Amino acid sequence: MKMSSKISGFYKLSPEKRLSIVRKFANLSEEECELLLNTGSLPLVIADRMIENTIGAIAIPIGIGTNFLINGKDYLIPMATEEPSVVAAASYSAKMVREGGGFHTSSTRSIMMGQIQTVGIKNPKIAKIRILKAEMEILNKANAQDPILCSLGGGAKKVTAKVIETTLGSMLIVELHVDCLDAMGANAVNTMCEAVAPIIEKISGGHVYLRIISNLATERLVRARCVVPKEAVGGLEVVDGIVNASAFATADPFRAATHNKGILNGTIAVILATGNDHRAIEAGAHAYAAIKGQYTALSKWSKNKENDLVGIIEMPMAVGLVGGAVRTHPIAKISLKILGVKTSREFGEVLAAVGLAQNLGALRALAHEGIQKGHMALHARNVAIAAGAKEENINLIAEKMIRENKIRIDRAMELIEEIK
Repeated sequence: MKMSSKISGFYKLSPEKRLSIVRKFANLSEEECELLLNTGSLPLVIADRMIENTIGAIAIPIGIGTNFLINGKDYLIPMATEEPSVVAAASYSAKMVREGGGFHTSSTRSIMMGQIQTVGIKNPKIAKIRILKAEMEILNKANAQDPILCSLGGGAKKVTAKVIETTLGSMLIVELHVDCLDAMGANAVNTMCEAVAPIIEKISGGHVYLRIISNLATERLVRARCVVPKEAVGGLEVVDGIVNASAFATADPFRAATHNKGILNGTIAVILATGNDHRAIEAGAHAYAAIKGQYTALSKWSKNKENDLVGIIEMPMAVGLVGGAVRTHPIAKISLKILGVKTSREFGEVLAAVGLAQNLGALRALAHEGIQKGHMALHARNVAIAAGAKEENINLIAEKMIRENKIRIDRAMELIEEIK
């Protein structure tokens, strides 16, 4: 019998009762239901409070990136990812960078921007001037919403405004700049924007619609730089290959998309492990890559007069050490303990270094041995597992597929049958 996805009161049910409904809808087996309910280190009662309509949890492997020396300090990097070779590439790259003195990083303050969209104004340019003259009134109202943040030195610091032309006419966009300190800041910024909206309407004579944070955090930037001795990276030919690959990514958005994906392979793995908002980081990174009108690479690689490899990266990094899943998810808390960062700025700088390391690993593989060699060796094990290989046979089947250059699930199944 066909079942409907229209379920009244689904959110009011316990996770077990929700799963019972899903089981019938999707014809799940008892074993599949047990796997969903076995949430491991994330208790089901906590998972149910973190999001809506919970029926279980999914585990992502956490590995440790080693060899990271950042501003003279050693770090072990917790990385949550399902993709083979990410942790290995980051660790190997950090080892190469270490031979050149490690990563050197910097960052700006933790400023996030909230936007208040105002429409229906007769003269938006005059309204803009009036808004800017009322800056202190707006800031005072905003800061009254979060006295604790302000007492610690954070809070709303500046008001800017701009008139934009849209398909629906002119709009006045008022922007609230907030120092979020060690929080990502979305809740604080959104609350402040909502609080000042009536003031904006009164001064401008317009109507406010959206009052929300922007994930393009151009005032919350992190930077990392490294010098890799040519001998460590594989010689001058490899250095030239990486430099040429970087120039390709800088000039061509199709290449830049994959180039930046490699950076985010590392960065997002740490974001996931620590319970931060990876969607905000990804959106901000890609928007920043296109901020000058053409999508381009977030990192640049060149060679110095000694022909050593020099890498730099700059990107927005809106991360927090307080609030949300960061302090709710037990594994996120452990990951932050392993990482040992004390402020969100230090955290962001570490993420920049990880992104640059991951990028180096991918470019070196492309320039030196081809991306597939190392990646497919790890991928072959996943294929063997997916085909149903028993634990004692996984490596054997993976190695045979690699030798044959046939890393496919149908070949893995054939090898399983041969072993039987």
